[in-house]
Amino acid sequence: MTRVIHTGQALVDLVIEVAAIPRRGGNQMAQSFTRYAGGSVSVLAAAARSGATAVHAGAHGTGANGDLVRSALAEEHVTLSAPPVEDVDTGICVVLVEPTAERTFVTTLGAERQITVASLSTAAPVAGDLVCVSGYSLLEPTRDPLLAWLDSLDPGVRVVLDPGAAFAALDPAVRGLMLGLTDVWTSNAEEAHEVTGLEELTATLPAISERLPEGSVVVVRDGPEGCYLHTGGEVDHVPGFPQEPVDTNGAGDAHTGVLVAELAGGTDPRTACTRANAAGAIKVTRRGPATAPTRAEIDAFLG
Repeated sequence: MTRVIHTGQALVDLVIEVAAIPRRGGNQMAQSFTRYAGGSVSVLAAAARSGATAVHAGAHGTGANGDLVRSALAEEHVTLSAPPVEDVDTGICVVLVEPTAERTFVTTLGAERQITVASLSTAAPVAGDLVCVSGYSLLEPTRDPLLAWLDSLDPGVRVVLDPGAAFAALDPAVRGLMLGLTDVWTSNAEEAHEVTGLEELTATLPAISERLPEGSVVVVRDGPEGCYLHTGGEVDHVPGFPQEPVDTNGAGDAHTGVLVAELAGGTDPRTACTRANAAGAIKVTRRGPATAPTRAEIDAFLG
């Protein structure tokens, strides 16, 4: 059975709703505070809710945060392939959410950064599986073991890159190595602009595709407008479903999770993008990062 395997960081999100980001040295009273499992958990939960067999191949810690990550993944029937890292807990991400649903992040480093080639290999990908990579994993100390492991995979394994904000600032040699291993690119518009240096959004997709192996798929999200898809040499706009947002944290993860679940199930890329757009639209009406809809909810929304 084709699987979705995620190598990225499973973190604990400390989500704080504020009226506005405080000035430097200032103070702001929070309207709410919630503790969630987030990061790659959000992508894996979204994929599992759309029917994918999902596996977390990244590292997870021993402690209260690691316990929350494991509990959240178990609830979604997501398998953890690697054992916990001894004596180190999973890190946290502080998320400040404003009334506009815009969010600001501060992240700590923990057990999730202690991957090795051996720990990643516990997932044992085979031809047809999709292996998801976060651009944040291309920072030290996770960069070298991740690239070495990816380079050892069966050519039939499809590598999915979500570059994140970190990717554009990486050493060009590292970017080149990663792009040469990438079969599916999925990012937001800002990340596509930064990587290519191009102002016209539709021009970024073929520019990214040129750096990937032949036959690659490029998806660039454009917020409520939906996303753009480049495959087979053509750029196609896949319309979105604008909603009144209450929390955009995890919307991109919901989109990515549903996209990869559909691709793993053999869905054509355009239909996969439509369903991913619907998932993102539903997610922004819900609070919390790992609140992607189920397959049935997406069906009802599209119906």
